[in-house]
Amino acid sequence: MFAAVKDPQATLDYQFNWSAWLTSDTISAVTWTVPAGITQTAATNTTTTATIWLSAGTVGTRYTIVCRITTTAGRIDERSLIVSVQQK
Repeated sequence: MFAAVKDPQATLDYQFNWSAWLTSDTISAVTWTVPAGITQTAATNTTTTATIWLSAGTVGTRYTIVCRITTTAGRIDERSLIVSVQQK
């Protein structure tokens, strides 16, 4: 699990790099699960990374963002990011 702190007025990108886990496999699909209260503004991926852009959020709230990938070989894995929203 990974953690980050975000200001409610900021729009920031967060990235998972799967290259060490993938070895010679590649990402074929990415799904992000984002709870209500924080906003996904964009999402992109390459064959080895998954990136999400987040905005908004309520000060004092922790959000769990889940990234689920499927690889070309059919493997599926998830990583979670805890985003704590704090006024900076």
